[in-house]
Amino acid sequence: RQMCIRDSYLSDYLHYFKKEDISDESIYRFVDTIYKDEIKTKIEQAVFEHSLKKLGGELVVSFYDVTTLHFESESEDDLRRIGFSKEGKLNRPQIQLGLFTTLQGYPLAYEVFEGNRFEGNTLIDLLINFQERFNLQQKPIVVADRGMLNNNNIALLQNCGYRYILGARIKNISHDIKEQIANLTFINDSVTHEIPITKTIKYKALDAQGSEVKKSMDIKQRLILSYSAKRAKKDNYLRQKALQRLEQRIKATSSITKSDLKLSPYAKFLDTDHSCNITFKINKEKIKADEKLDGIKGFISNDYQLKHHQIIEHYQNLWHIEKAFRISKTDLQIRPIYHRLEDRIKAHILISFVSYAIYSCLLYTSPSPRDRTRSRMPSSA
Repeated sequence: RQMCIRDSYLSDYLHYFKKEDISDESIYRFVDTIYKDEIKTKIEQAVFEHSLKKLGGELVVSFYDVTTLHFESESEDDLRRIGFSKEGKLNRPQIQLGLFTTLQGYPLAYEVFEGNRFEGNTLIDLLINFQERFNLQQKPIVVADRGMLNNNNIALLQNCGYRYILGARIKNISHDIKEQIANLTFINDSVTHEIPITKTIKYKALDAQGSEVKKSMDIKQRLILSYSAKRAKKDNYLRQKALQRLEQRIKATSSITKSDLKLSPYAKFLDTDHSCNITFKINKEKIKADEKLDGIKGFISNDYQLKHHQIIEHYQNLWHIEKAFRISKTDLQIRPIYHRLEDRIKAHILISFVSYAIYSCLLYTSPSPRDRTRSRMPSSA
């Protein structure tokens, strides 16, 4: 098993280079003593200070994302739970790992969550701990994908004084804004547009007694829109492919279910004929409306100082944190996890966090002042 292989690596290293013979069982017992909350806090503090030093003492942008890590087991507990797997490991218990990194990929902080938690609800816990521990004088711009776009997260970011850039779900946005977007003209891929958004959001927060209360907040946002001919071609291809499957299924039987077709997100193209026998038919008007949004990508921000291209480039640089996850899962072999005890699982993640921090120091060079203030995509992107 992979865990045994890792332990053998360590045993071999100690034997050949340190002239020490230590059994795998001793390594397991030592792992049980590694994880404590205060140890994790001290390590994160050291990693954060080192990453900040690499940035010249200024943290302009921070990226947040979540990944899932599966177990080679079928047993669940309070931490290891079956949930939506980004690795495609259905019916396998998993945990979720939330990670903050810098633009250059240096790690800042992390947290482990239950495997069945909705990923959009992970940002709040980590962000609160992040700001309490590091007490940043100048708060960074928080960049996260559209999975974090919910009212609770937006309210927290606003109340804590953070600027943010979040991916927008263009095809799930309000009807009025959809119409505005559909009437915009994108001559080429370099054209961008902006739609101001003023609205009242409802969210949940904790009062002084720790009880959940419902609140509302007036917010102002910028919806920045970009266009890509390549993305438009892909959107059209995926829709046509889905429509072909829908039409074939409808011809085969007059009564279908969403689970039969795995319709999401294409269920919106179907109308239901309400009669004794439920039948479906494709709504061509909805298809035409959807076509008008092909190739358009949206970015939500409350930062009114950044220009369009800066907001877009910051969001596009989420590839740094995706690269961090890839490195952790492949080069550092963070998955699959064979441990069962919660503290041993968290120790495994802590060791991987430290390993990635060391790896990133070897992988990345010190950024120039220009790199600290301006996002930059790799030439191959």
